[in-house]
Amino acid sequence: MSSPDFDVIIVGAGNAAFCAALAARQRGASVLMLECAPEAESGGNSRFTAGAIRFAYRGVDDLKAIMPDLTPDEIANTDFGTYTTDQFYEDMFRVTRYRTDPALCERLVTTSFDTMKWLRGLGVRFAPIYGRQAFKIDGKFKFWGGLTVEAVGGGPGLIEQHTAIAKKLGVEIRYNARAISLIHDGFSVRGVNVREGTSIHALHASAVILASGGFESNSEWRTRYLGPGWEVAKVRGTRFNTGDGIRMALDIGASPYGNWSGCHAVGWDFNAPEFGDLTVGDNFQKHSYPWGIMVNATGRRFVDEGADFRNYTYAKYGRRILEQPDQFAWQIFDQKVTHLLRDEYRIKRVTKVAADTIEALADKLEGVDRDAFLDEIRRYNAAVRTDIPFNANVKDGRCTQGLEVPKSNWANTIDQGPFEAYQVGCGITFTFGGLRIDPTSGQVQNNDLQNIPGLYAAGELVGGLFFFNYPGGTGLISGCVFGRLAGASARAAVKPAASAAE
Repeated sequence: MSSPDFDVIIVGAGNAAFCAALAARQRGASVLMLECAPEAESGGNSRFTAGAIRFAYRGVDDLKAIMPDLTPDEIANTDFGTYTTDQFYEDMFRVTRYRTDPALCERLVTTSFDTMKWLRGLGVRFAPIYGRQAFKIDGKFKFWGGLTVEAVGGGPGLIEQHTAIAKKLGVEIRYNARAISLIHDGFSVRGVNVREGTSIHALHASAVILASGGFESNSEWRTRYLGPGWEVAKVRGTRFNTGDGIRMALDIGASPYGNWSGCHAVGWDFNAPEFGDLTVGDNFQKHSYPWGIMVNATGRRFVDEGADFRNYTYAKYGRRILEQPDQFAWQIFDQKVTHLLRDEYRIKRVTKVAADTIEALADKLEGVDRDAFLDEIRRYNAAVRTDIPFNANVKDGRCTQGLEVPKSNWANTIDQGPFEAYQVGCGITFTFGGLRIDPTSGQVQNNDLQNIPGLYAAGELVGGLFFFNYPGGTGLISGCVFGRLAGASARAAVKPAASAAE
């Protein structure tokens, strides 16, 4: 066989792909990234995120290592708390109903902080999430939910930073280049076949890393694996995540793994477009439901809006909305809580109605049984434990009593106008099913659970981490951790590294 065109070829150009590219290139490998999207739409789902990243940290000194430009005033006026590895483990196991793969989870949790330091060392900048994850109490910001840090510039900023660093290090990126199949000799992967323009040609490599996302943008696969009705869900992110990387690997005998009928899906503006819109970004999401209630077409509540912090429920409530009659819900708020609504509620492209009285609001809730809704409001208000203080920063125990669908925290009567309501549908972020990898190397495994030489995977197409639900911000750190692992392992498998500087 002739010498390869590149040491490492990476399929994809989102966060996980860039972390793989940077890790491989840092060690001296020649690296090519193949992005099927045009440059204007590049970056995968990462570009559509708000950029929040979950990782374990022991306190403000750890955070200063990630954000060295924190000012003394910010440190003095902020309670950053801690988020220990034990807390991270507890969140991962609790929200996945103890299904998360223990070995994958261990690598994710135990290397999350070191991976963040590695990224900062490469030049990626981070900042506290003041606008979305902290409230001010007695003049001091307090973070909650274990999610403290975001990439500067959000998802778009993260991709811009990754791209600049990769180009500076000499990584080649080709846009409008769709990998269509793996070059496989029956034992090892030796490259990919690529379509660029009207040409299909082979590119050979010593290792290939698949980091091209899940299959959420493939309506046929959604319906096949997630179930009937999922073809009408909106896609929060890129239109290019159609499962190509997963399909290519399965075609050569890779082992499927994880929660193939599960996904990350949220409440998303009901009239949002079919796919994500980069001019709006993540702002079609509507995540302040813990401060109000959600009702369906029958006028009834259907979830415990206050079951937990938003970080631990938002990724599963999209499915619950999709299951409702006509696949929508309305989020209802009164003036006691509208000041708590996140910035995404104030964008121009929003499906919103408002009224001075609850009866007038009921008239404006399109598709909702008016009388049943007013009855639900009466029943809900009567059930609220107003004797328990409301506190948005903790699970305050301010609950309802006697309702079929309880509200466990942050229950306020809805009785102070003007009232606001926002219509939401289901927005799918990414799918949970994917490929089985070796947690020590990131190498894809075959149906005999043996590593496939030359093939690695990272990011949303790795199966086994998330089941039923996921803790907010874990998708990006997963891409970082396993992208870095795959890149380093792929480089090490080529030949002794020319540079192992970290």
